[in-house]
Amino acid sequence: MDTDFYRMKRLPPYVIAEVNGLRAAARAAGKDIIDLGMGNPDQPPPAHVIDKLCEVARKPDAHGYSQSKGIPGLRKAQANYYATRFGVELDPASEVVVTMGSKEGLASLANAITAPGDVVLAPNPSYPIHTFGFIIAGATIRSVPTTPDEEYWRALESAMAFTVPRPSVLVVNYPSNPTAEVVDLAFYERLVAWARENKVWVLSDLAYSELYFDGKPTPSIMQVKGAKDVAVEFTSMSKTYSMAGWRMGFAVGNKELIAAMTRVKSYLDYGAFTPIQAAACAALNGPQDIVESNRQLYHKRRDVMVEAFGRAGWHIPPPPASMFAWAPLPPALKDMGSLEFSKQLLLHAEVAVAPGVGYGEEGEGFVRIAMVENEQRLRQAARNVKRYLASLGHNGAPTEVG
Repeated sequence: MDTDFYRMKRLPPYVIAEVNGLRAAARAAGKDIIDLGMGNPDQPPPAHVIDKLCEVARKPDAHGYSQSKGIPGLRKAQANYYATRFGVELDPASEVVVTMGSKEGLASLANAITAPGDVVLAPNPSYPIHTFGFIIAGATIRSVPTTPDEEYWRALESAMAFTVPRPSVLVVNYPSNPTAEVVDLAFYERLVAWARENKVWVLSDLAYSELYFDGKPTPSIMQVKGAKDVAVEFTSMSKTYSMAGWRMGFAVGNKELIAAMTRVKSYLDYGAFTPIQAAACAALNGPQDIVESNRQLYHKRRDVMVEAFGRAGWHIPPPPASMFAWAPLPPALKDMGSLEFSKQLLLHAEVAVAPGVGYGEEGEGFVRIAMVENEQRLRQAARNVKRYLASLGHNGAPTEVG
């Protein structure tokens, strides 16, 4: 029987899985691995959110199928969030849909609007779903830079001039996963004008909207006049409210795209468990202390990590937002490559990071560090790294030190 499945042939081996396998083996052998690889929040959601989940789950009528597009109260709560945070008015009925995390939302929309052979512009490096969601749907990816400088705009113009067929979708993600780069509202104004002129849909992933530092709030593309004509934006409750495993996200914006996505989802799922949606309402409508608390938590961790790793001999540029640092390999090891470096760091320093090449070929030479361990563990990771770097011989291989 033929098992050479069409879509499997389009998916390369998941590079980061190699490091994950080594990490699991090391832990099984009893090693204390400090895991800075996966962006998995280590804090719990607010108590009132968990209380709401339990309260609704005890109701006998709460265990049937839910609504694929999200219960009305949750869509209204998300519209209220956009009105309060960004000054953007949304129609909860036609411009908001609930997703099972932003990742599922991007994949569902890709399936809704992509035909085989379509060309999609996606950043490189980028979070894998930004490219592979469309590859699975049959599209061809043309990479554009992640850094939002003038080279970015030249790459967009070149793509429109020389790509056949012309690209129909552009994915943007700021604050960026993995690079943590940010943009201002002027960037989105220019982007909306470009998209309208070139008849390109813009999909904005704003999953890290509330994890900004240094008093510079993250803007939304929806703040731009005319954005709803060309754009949809995805947000997530995973990091903002420490609800990653709950799988709660949203898509908002252009009515045609929201309708297409809603229609596809109606064939694929019955929506998230109703008590989870009710608890998400409690998160959005209730006290917002956790939003500032999480922001300060990651800000403090960033400062500790940058300072401690710097003293260990590894300079890491401080990220302006998100829960990640995008770190160049230590100069003495830059020729090792990000995958091999990640393996060696795990084996000899017992610190797990994500190899940059797993986010695209332009990620080579970097690793992504997730700030998901407490300050004490971050300092311990830095000490382990310092010991590893000190142990290296002239050929870059660890030698005995003592």
